[in-house]
Amino acid sequence: MDIREQYDAIAQCNKCGFCQTACPIFRSTGNEAGVARGRLALMRAIIENRVNWSKEMEEPLFNCLGCGACTTHCNGGIQTADLIMKGRAVYLEQVGRKPIHKLLFDHLLPYPERLHKAARFAAFGKNSGMSKVAKALGLLKVLGRDFSKAEDLVEKLPTKPFRGTIKPGEYPGTGESLRIGYFVGCGVDIIQQDAGKETMKILQKIGKSVTVLNNCCCGLPPWTYGDAEAAAKLASKNLDIFSSGSFDVIVTDCSSCASFIKKYPKIFEKDVTKQAKAKALSPLFKDMVEFLSEHGYPAPIREEPVIVTYHDPCHAVRGQGIAKEPREILKSIPGIEFREMPEANWCCGGAGSYAMTHYDLSMQVLDRKMKNVASTGANFLVTSCPACMIQLSHGVRKHGLDITVCHISELVAGAKAMNAGIKMKKSA
Repeated sequence: MDIREQYDAIAQCNKCGFCQTACPIFRSTGNEAGVARGRLALMRAIIENRVNWSKEMEEPLFNCLGCGACTTHCNGGIQTADLIMKGRAVYLEQVGRKPIHKLLFDHLLPYPERLHKAARFAAFGKNSGMSKVAKALGLLKVLGRDFSKAEDLVEKLPTKPFRGTIKPGEYPGTGESLRIGYFVGCGVDIIQQDAGKETMKILQKIGKSVTVLNNCCCGLPPWTYGDAEAAAKLASKNLDIFSSGSFDVIVTDCSSCASFIKKYPKIFEKDVTKQAKAKALSPLFKDMVEFLSEHGYPAPIREEPVIVTYHDPCHAVRGQGIAKEPREILKSIPGIEFREMPEANWCCGGAGSYAMTHYDLSMQVLDRKMKNVASTGANFLVTSCPACMIQLSHGVRKHGLDITVCHISELVAGAKAMNAGIKMKKSA
């Protein structure tokens, strides 16, 4: 990739500063290099040969959350978030990939069985306390600059993946005709398995059949690190899986996965054949929130009211334009009092594995989010992204809040209300 191809787009930035008001990182640091116009100025300087590529470029390019708030606040409509990702891609070509990324993107994410084995090993280390020993010895730094700090993001890890319990394959549903493909994202598969189980129940209630796909990672992790080639390989594998079955719709309960899968045609801009394939399959893809909004679901009846608030994942609200749908779903459930939190669409600081490399910045962004969460007095904090769930759950523990973080599938299906001891009866 040649960053010079993006010169005209980068040069459109008139340095107005509107991106400053929306950027969580700039609002935390006040550092001009950590805001969109600063990053674009840096890339322009590189193109104009005023600055050379070096490892010093890594921090300003990679401390961006990729939340896209700068793009939505840009008066000129410059696709700042996309330009920064392209800048990362060129950086990797110039400086080189890190060994941990080669391992993850080339040898684990493309192969679900390998990823499951690695996850079981990680679960053993976490649950046995060995990870804390490794942290004390400084052995975790190989996994990320701040991985040792981020070790407590999750309290425990499941010992078996979601698809280790519910195997890939076709399952009967009680619906009339809809044939559903269920894309299981890595977050649900490895960590947020309760969300996956409730999603599966809902899909089986609505669909005539539900096929749990043997998909690999959607490709978003390597894409956000600038590894476009690895992302394209993962996307290509998934396209083959999508086209191998006869589905009326393909649903995922990870808004990050949904957002990226919908971008598959853009990923294959230089491969006409694969781009045509991606475009043909594109109408099938649905975020679980979209799917619930379109098809509905028998809502649980609550004998005791609960207060619910909602956090907008960046890949839902800006990546897909999904904002009103989750609120309409939650407001439609009897016994729920929905309270809008301030800055509901402000990034939580999760951004995939951001905390593993920028833990302190991630926590600054999270602290702002948790103050807004606390102001609602909610019993449930609902979202639709596994990475956000991990970050928000950590925030709840960190700030000592009495609130349950859950996926919208869990609340819609009623499981979280039962786990919280709230009396309820499912409708017929």
